[in-house]
Amino acid sequence: MHMIVYALVEESTADEALSTGKNVFDRLVGAEPDSCAVFDYYVTFDEEETTVAGKARWGDLPTAAPVTSDEGEELLERAWETTAETFQRNLDRVKTALEERSDDEIMRDEGLARHAFQQVGASRGPSICLYDQHATGIRHRGHLDRLLEETDEHERETCWIVPADVHF
Repeated sequence: MHMIVYALVEESTADEALSTGKNVFDRLVGAEPDSCAVFDYYVTFDEEETTVAGKARWGDLPTAAPVTSDEGEELLERAWETTAETFQRNLDRVKTALEERSDDEIMRDEGLARHAFQQVGASRGPSICLYDQHATGIRHRGHLDRLLEETDEHERETCWIVPADVHF
């Protein structure tokens, strides 16, 4: 399956932001020695050669956009909405499993209950689509707001959002 994930990075230029974003995505696919793969591969939106991922799958997205720009605000809003919707969908599945299934049924993972529990608690992978520049998943709005607030008005100009198509 494919999904779009986003990296929030601090850099001076779009090229530097894309490079740092690729470092984040490298960690998420296990390309770094100290990283653990949570996705199979990624394609950024500057890549033209692929016919199954990136632009070919999702259309034109910016390769990197300042979070203060219209494009950046739109990407950030899309990323946060996806995060919140995915969390709520998994949390609803957990609540339903707790209400409708016995402990033994949950232990056997009937209705993928244990999978839903895992997704609610995940810090990386398909249930998280927004990452900071250290490849740490941004799991709640307070974390995102803190990252955005830690950059003063001048530094906001250097905060970029970089999208990538990932396969899992």
